Amino acid sequence: MRLSLAAAGVTLLGQPLSALAGTDKDQITVWKSPTCGCCGEWVTHLKKSGFVVVTNDVKDTAPIRQKLGMPEKWGSCHTARLGSYVIEGHVPAQELRRLQRENPDARGLAAPGMPMGSPGMEVDGKRDAFDVLLVLKDGSSRVYQSYYSTSSAKKLS
Repeated sequence: MRLSLAAAGVTLLGQPLSALAGTDKDQITVWKSPTCGCCGEWVTHLKKSGFVVVTNDVKDTAPIRQKLGMPEKWGSCHTARLGSYVIEGHVPAQELRRLQRENPDARGLAAPGMPMGSPGMEVDGKRDAFDVLLVLKDGSSRVYQSYYSTSSAKKLS
């Protein structure tokens, strides 16, 4: 018994504190290319926003997207799972928190393409206008949140 407890203590000590403090609600699993810098920056954005991120480096996210039921037309450079929701692309963490609060009957959220200025795609403070879409279970979507260009920018956290 004493050896088992010691082994458990060593295992726990090897875990990052954020992983120990996080709840299942705060865990997001991300599938991304191991060589994609913008995906890594999005993961950093999520961690700074309090999410516990589990990353999986894969050569192609399309099979993951298909398995999780996210239509290819909403595809981007990385795919994630937050609870029962699929997250596609550079969706700001504040929209993930909103999704958790509102809990809509939907497949998930998508920021199609790689919008300049979205989390992970920041360049010299410039941002293009982009929409975060609520992807419904039938594959259709509606605008969940609009972000404007830097000339009339809504602050991203």
